[in-house]
Amino acid sequence: MEEERQPQPQATETVAAQAHGHGVAYALIAAFVLALAFGGWGLWRVLSPAPGDTHAQAARIADLEQRVATLSRSDQISRDANRDLQSTLAERDEEIASLRADVAFYERFVGATGQRHGLAVHDLKLQAQDAQVWKFTATLTQNLNRGAVSSGRLTISVEGSVDGRMQKADWATLRQQADAAGLPYSFKYFQQVEGDLLLPAGMKPVRVVVRLQPGGGSAVEQSFTWADAVSATPPGA
Repeated sequence: MEEERQPQPQATETVAAQAHGHGVAYALIAAFVLALAFGGWGLWRVLSPAPGDTHAQAARIADLEQRVATLSRSDQISRDANRDLQSTLAERDEEIASLRADVAFYERFVGATGQRHGLAVHDLKLQAQDAQVWKFTATLTQNLNRGAVSSGRLTISVEGSVDGRMQKADWATLRQQADAAGLPYSFKYFQQVEGDLLLPAGMKPVRVVVRLQPGGGSAVEQSFTWADAVSATPPGA
């Protein structure tokens, strides 16, 4: 029989050394992986917001959005108010200019050096109420007899085209009353007489005739083009 071979001491040491080296390597790898995992977890903890922080940020964003909306609305309200104010001021300027012109005229008219005029219609203004109804304002003047009262009645007639033919609507037609009396007037220097007119359906007005019938004396008639009477009325009056 052959003698059993005994393991060589040197070979056993080599195997043990290799096994020990593998164990160290595995341990180092495991430690490295663990370090990476721990580092990643720590980085995630640092960079990711806490639940409470996310809630606070959302609330702050909502608050900022509300402030922006409020400021935008306030700015729009201020712009609208400024536009309305500018429009109102422009209208007031027009009214003041018109009143100053009227005052200057009446001062010259009733002044000692003013030119003398008999009964007359100084101007006529027309303002639409709807498609057929119009409001008129006639300014009557006289300074020929200073201090004397001029009184009588005012009537109006309108000339215009109906289906291509010229027609005249008298006072009774315009007032929708068969026996309509003229509007009374009574003044020393000037007076404004106002009333409404109802145009016949389909009439395209061209000219307006104002007739003044004093209590004593001859009637006075003055005509105005429809376009001039309408344009004499300030916008929004």
